[in-house]
Amino acid sequence: MPQKLTPQIVSAAIAGFQQQKLDIDKQIAELRSMLPGASAETNVREAPATKGHKMSPLARKRIAEAMKARWAKIRGESGTTAKKSPKPAAKKKGRISEEGMKRIIAATKKRWAAVRAAQKSVAATKAAPKAKRKLSPEARARVVANLKKAREAKAAKAAAAS
Repeated sequence: MPQKLTPQIVSAAIAGFQQQKLDIDKQIAELRSMLPGASAETNVREAPATKGHKMSPLARKRIAEAMKARWAKIRGESGTTAKKSPKPAAKKKGRISEEGMKRIIAATKKRWAAVRAAQKSVAATKAAPKAKRKLSPEARARVVANLKKAREAKAAKAAAAS
């Protein structure tokens, strides 16, 4: 009859296998350090490092009060134990002065004027007609001969197909 695995047995097995894996990783690191050109340090982590998380006292207080309020609601108690924490005053937003706004507007207009000028110069160079390339009489004769050959080959292929 197969043995039933309880959660305690499974968790103990997992812990044992993880420890075996750590031991094997250490042994592999030692062997690698013996190889020529290997670095002295190992890349083995002995235990997963837990990252510390700092929380402000105000945040901790808000969380505690929220939990108390939830439990009070579950138990059906009145809200006497669950007091809301005062929210800190919102920071006043800074405003740009009128002079600052005028400087920003002027700089933006200047940048857009430069962009439009660049676009016009590009359009002007594209609009200019390009000079046609002149072929020498010999080169022109070669092009005409190749074109004639291609047309004859096309006609022969069409005749063979029909």
